[in-house]
Amino acid sequence: MARMSSALFYQDPRAAIDWLQKAFGFELTMLLEDADGGVAHSQLSFGDSMVMIGTEWTEDHKSPKSIGGKNTQTVSIQIDDDIDAHYARARAAGAEIHAEPATQFYGDRTYRCRDPEGHIWNVSQTVQVVSREEAEATSGLKITGWV
Repeated sequence: MARMSSALFYQDPRAAIDWLQKAFGFELTMLLEDADGGVAHSQLSFGDSMVMIGTEWTEDHKSPKSIGGKNTQTVSIQIDDDIDAHYARARAAGAEIHAEPATQFYGDRTYRCRDPEGHIWNVSQTVQVVSREEAEATSGLKITGWV
């Protein structure tokens, strides 16, 4: 089975690890520390997915906090239960909310937020099964490859 994961870079990776556990429910599965006790590498799991969290280690590996809040990606989490409770947990942990939970034309209830260093997270839960034809009619978009 093929898998994909993402690596995110933070000015303070230890604080990010703590925040991701508190806000989203990630589990720390690996932590590598350097001789000074700094985070050299870490892995956090969420269901059968994983994200790597590390420090800014080159000029090309920066936190959004270091580059004016810019992002080149959004990390998406698909959950199976209670999106509104997940949203409340993230908000209570200090997530900067960019989109309140709302049901989308494709059947997912979704919210979007930023973590304390500016990474953008999109969190979704499928709340209704929608056919391609229903999604096209609702959105006005032509959809190819709908599964």
